[in-house]
Amino acid sequence: MAFDEDLAERIRESMGARSNVAEIKMFGGLCFTLNGNMACGVMRDGLLVRVPPDEFTRLLKEPGARTMDMMAGRTPKGFIVVDAAAVSTKPKLEKWVARGVGVAESMPAKAKKPRAKVKKKK
Repeated sequence: MAFDEDLAERIRESMGARSNVAEIKMFGGLCFTLNGNMACGVMRDGLLVRVPPDEFTRLLKEPGARTMDMMAGRTPKGFIVVDAAAVSTKPKLEKWVARGVGVAESMPAKAKKPRAKVKKKK
């Protein structure tokens, strides 16, 4: 499944120059983490945003916002997908990205996982 590269670039710009940002391919898209905690990402052409759990229901009422639906019918609270049209301008995108950054920054940093060893064939 492909994701919107232009939206990913706009997110990079919105997040600014931070040393604690990593990009990870997951969910068939691209996620941006801060100190190992997911802040936001791109799923197809939509913006995936981590939001404060206590604001989840209220933020779902924002234009273009919907739940993140995963396999097996699970809907994780704390993650919202925002349609591309609802983040088409820089101010709209920055508002949502700032929410995700705020949540990720409020969490304790995750320890880096050691890289898995690759077995060599004999």
